[in-house]
Amino acid sequence: MENNRIFEGLKVWDMSWVGVGPLTARYLADNGATVVRLDSTSHPDILRTAPPFKDGVPGFNRSMFYGDYNCSKLGLGLNMKKPEAHDIAFEMAQWADVIIESFTPGTMANWGLSYEALSENNPRLIMLSTCMQGQTGPRASYPGFGNLMASMSGFYEITGWPDRDPVMVYGAYTDFIAQRFTTMSVVAALDHCHRTGEGQFIDVAQFEASLQFLGPEFLDFEVNQQAVTRSGNADSKMAPHGVYPCQGEDQWIAIAVKDNQEWAALKSLMGSPAWAADPRFDSFQGRNESESVINDHISQWTSSQSSEAIFKLLQPAVSAGLVHDCEHLYTDDQIVHRNYFVDIEHPVMGTVPYNGAQTAFSESDNQPTKASPCIGEDSHYVLKEFLNFDDPKIEEMLKSDVVQICV
Repeated sequence: MENNRIFEGLKVWDMSWVGVGPLTARYLADNGATVVRLDSTSHPDILRTAPPFKDGVPGFNRSMFYGDYNCSKLGLGLNMKKPEAHDIAFEMAQWADVIIESFTPGTMANWGLSYEALSENNPRLIMLSTCMQGQTGPRASYPGFGNLMASMSGFYEITGWPDRDPVMVYGAYTDFIAQRFTTMSVVAALDHCHRTGEGQFIDVAQFEASLQFLGPEFLDFEVNQQAVTRSGNADSKMAPHGVYPCQGEDQWIAIAVKDNQEWAALKSLMGSPAWAADPRFDSFQGRNESESVINDHISQWTSSQSSEAIFKLLQPAVSAGLVHDCEHLYTDDQIVHRNYFVDIEHPVMGTVPYNGAQTAFSESDNQPTKASPCIGEDSHYVLKEFLNFDDPKIEEMLKSDVVQICV
């Protein structure tokens, strides 16, 4: 395979922060785009202060949360409290084919960086603005994070047990949904520009994008007036369907029986225990109605064995999966075989693993190419090579705190 990349030659000015925007830009960067990442020491991305930190030592340049979202990018440090920084950001927008930003609606316009202003002399420019609830509407200016959007989008209402309070889905869940839609919207806009020469502005509300993951539930309400709520680990079409304790501390196995054939296989692999011969369990309806009883029996069986042993015993006859923690994910034999994690040298953290490509192309490379930048790490290079600034001008801006570097 040649070392070509799909977006080779594409220029991206990444003015976003936290999750959705940076992940969108990372997809483009891994696939060959030249992505310059806005950063700052006076107002650093909040992820730079979020664990995990290398060796447990906090620091703006030691967060792997930030690092994993921003590899393959160049770093330009600007103090956006300074009008001179706005001018540099404007020049970067004239250099770019794509701008990605995720500030509170109105912020870019207040800096003189609205799409109308930026595209006047760059009509092919594509600008993606992504925020919690969109650029317009009564709640456009409301602050928040993906965990709040997961609540508003309905995910907490359907997560947990029916007789207990709603449960938060791990992390800023909608951040991990919306970036799929933002990336595809940028790709669609690039295709449109390639065919017509027209750039365009893209407004993506994280709230709305996340609702796409609840399509069946919305349809059920629209057609049947059924409002889905919490059901624990139960499933509407599979039984038994749960997570069961295994031998050892905090070891678990997930089992999902999709039909009568898998139920028969599970019974056989458990050693055909007497309790499983109950004829009520031979149909989905019977298993569904008696699932708590079945789960108790399965838990007794799984508790006496390791999760790895049960996993190998059940698959491929019965759908089952190990409940991995991060350590097990990193050493999982399937992940290792496919060389998913990519070790890259970082100037502060040393050699650290990054999530690799989520797709494998036969004719192009899309693995990460460099470690995430320290704050302003590539400022000299970007300003000289892309904006033609000379060294004295750059040094002057460093002294006046317009350009910021922390390595």
